[in-house]
Amino acid sequence: MKNKFFGDKFTLRIVTVAIFIILAIAGLAFSLYLFIIAKNTYMYVVATAFAALSIVSGFFNISASILYYRSYFYGKYISKIRRKLRPMLSYPSVAVVVPVYNEDPAMVEDTLVNLKKLDYPKKSLNYYLLDDSTDAGIRSEMIRIAKKNKFAYMHRDNRKGFKAGALNNFVSGMKEEFIAIFDYDERLTNPKFLTDLLPYFQDPNLSYIQTEKTHRKANLFADSINIFDGFFFKFIEPARALNNTAIFAGSCGIIRVSALRDIGGFPEYVIEDTFFSFKSDLYNYKSLYVPKVYALGKPIKKFTELVKQQWRYNYGDTQFIKYFFKNRKSMKGSPISSMDYLTHGFGLNYISVILIMFTIVSIFIVFSAVPFVNLNIHQIFNAKYVGLDLEIFGSIALVLSFLAPVIMTKIYFNSIKKGFMVFALNFALAFSRTKAAIAAITQSNPGVHWNRNNDPGKSKLVFSIMNTRVELAFATFIFALSFFAAKTNHISGGLWLMVYGFMYLFATLFMYKYG
Repeated sequence: MKNKFFGDKFTLRIVTVAIFIILAIAGLAFSLYLFIIAKNTYMYVVATAFAALSIVSGFFNISASILYYRSYFYGKYISKIRRKLRPMLSYPSVAVVVPVYNEDPAMVEDTLVNLKKLDYPKKSLNYYLLDDSTDAGIRSEMIRIAKKNKFAYMHRDNRKGFKAGALNNFVSGMKEEFIAIFDYDERLTNPKFLTDLLPYFQDPNLSYIQTEKTHRKANLFADSINIFDGFFFKFIEPARALNNTAIFAGSCGIIRVSALRDIGGFPEYVIEDTFFSFKSDLYNYKSLYVPKVYALGKPIKKFTELVKQQWRYNYGDTQFIKYFFKNRKSMKGSPISSMDYLTHGFGLNYISVILIMFTIVSIFIVFSAVPFVNLNIHQIFNAKYVGLDLEIFGSIALVLSFLAPVIMTKIYFNSIKKGFMVFALNFALAFSRTKAAIAAITQSNPGVHWNRNNDPGKSKLVFSIMNTRVELAFATFIFALSFFAAKTNHISGGLWLMVYGFMYLFATLFMYKYG
């Protein structure tokens, strides 16, 4: 896709990397400036906090921009591989697997019906429904639809290892050479899935192939959430695949069974796919990403569904950080490979914690600042005005953090509204993601629990307030500080904090509007 200014967007990638490097250097330089002019403990604390935020955000922002830059070259890379493929002389046996757990039987059946349309020799293709459902009524429905659609039905009496456990239980006794995994809600849109992808396995060292994942279109909220995946599969996954660190995303992919068995099956963690990808790399297997959509998942229309998903992701990512450091000495890849895994594990933690920490530092900045005035050179380097300097720098950082997703979403997804939604959703999810990380560190239950509204007399608003009380309390606290700052004639600081207050308030607003 061409752009009038950026052409094939290579220029955009160069500009993006340059901007983030300049911002990182500016952040570090400003931190140094704060230490130079610091005169008391309070200022040293602020300077240290600002320096820490600058280092962390600089590392992740530069890493993200480099991934964005590298993704430009993936088209040529995959085309070169494709040209070397030979026609398939035989058709290896494939198991098409759908793991389920208390899912909507009607949606599961729709998935099964669509998967039967796969274009592949029937004698080499077998279908399986792996049912971990604990609800007896749902289980009986799963048995019925599996039989109706000629899927072999398998059920476990326990959920040991969750999805990974169900898959490992199946893999231990399967006879097929390859396993293709689909989620219960993924509707096949291209029946050439197997015939397109299996030729890549002519490379005997290829462990798995991941294809692009996306969801069916719905409303603004759901389509904005889809952009989370969009950025990952458009930019991050291709860049990682260049370095053999493509992530198997749990479905819409194919795995060589012999390789899966060789590495000991799926590691039984909450996000088994990330752990499997890393372990496959440790065993020196190759991976591949094919940037093509073959199935569409169910759109996420509820905020509670999104929180549940993001909680699971960050719980698993936090577990992965420990797993990575435990096994990194066994890695034989480049330093870039390590950076890929490190940024993946810390990614959602960075987005969440950095927002909260920057907000807290902003509060300290506002209440050490003076109202906006015209400063001369002498005043700029005067410790008396350091708060104002911080406020200006922080305001610029906030504006840029807003503009980045909005501009990128406009360029690649042709929507400013969705860009704003992505920005707002990151604030709305900040505390949920952080709580998930804490739960993982303390080895608490990996599930997210809601304070259910069982009283018909209670309103939807009460439910929203109860389940976002932390975010709401934090937003209220910031609003109070904003009012206090404005009342003491610090209008600029008050407005700055008010913006933060509104951003965290989105958690309650999204919960109320989307449930």
